[in-house]
Amino acid sequence: MTPNPRKKCLVEFQLAEQPLRPGEVAIVGAGPGDPGLLTLRALMLIQQADAIVYDRLVSPQIMEFVNPGAERIHVGKASGCHYVPQEETNELLVKLATRKRRVVRLKGGDPYIFGRGGEEAEVLVDNDIDFLVVPGITSAAGCASYCGIPLTHRDYAQSVTFVTGHRKADHSLELNWAVLAAPGQTRVFYMGLHNAPTIVRELTAHGLAADCPVALVERGTTPLQHMTVTTLADLEDTIRREDFQPPTLIIVGEVVKLADKLARPAQAGWDSALTRPA
Repeated sequence: MTPNPRKKCLVEFQLAEQPLRPGEVAIVGAGPGDPGLLTLRALMLIQQADAIVYDRLVSPQIMEFVNPGAERIHVGKASGCHYVPQEETNELLVKLATRKRRVVRLKGGDPYIFGRGGEEAEVLVDNDIDFLVVPGITSAAGCASYCGIPLTHRDYAQSVTFVTGHRKADHSLELNWAVLAAPGQTRVFYMGLHNAPTIVRELTAHGLAADCPVALVERGTTPLQHMTVTTLADLEDTIRREDFQPPTLIIVGEVVKLADKLARPAQAGWDSALTRPA
């Protein structure tokens, strides 16, 4: 059967339109790292932009797609060491838009899932600046898939919770631990390495078994992916022994047991997605 030519034309028109105007800001998710996971809309926008304001979690492969003539401004943050304070990033976006630049705020993962995209969008609204948001594949979904871990599964997890493992300044990690320790779910902690002792202590204190499977995924979906399966009781020792560094996801739940069976050694061209014994 021949494809419907009218439908093809509609898709081509939608992808060929020029949505980014001078003075407009696009808050764009770049996905977890693998350039193959970049959306078509994101690709189109970064090739149009006059200025790219990007985070440290945006992979070098993604940056190769950026308009060669665009100004590139790095505002990356690391835990405990902010390269550019968030307030200055907000001001920068306003300044660039006021100068009628076509601005892309490029973020690793999805901008509205632990990406501070909501905060930046509020500032743009407060300054009467037009903006649009392009979602990206969040790290939890991308990294888990590349490691053979389905975040939900009828036999193991009927829900999934994305949790920040990091708080502002020196604030304690105050979460609803009783709910997080309940069975039948997968918990994904973003930025949780520093607070791993708290995660272990609180989950076990609220009833989660010490032998609950845990996966650690560092730089998931990239050629530098480092993944290990361990248990809640051995989580801290595993982090130290294998020298896990940010960005690392901590996935807690029975679905992690499927990694040995479902991980593909050549996922998307990378060859480091197989689990290794703790």
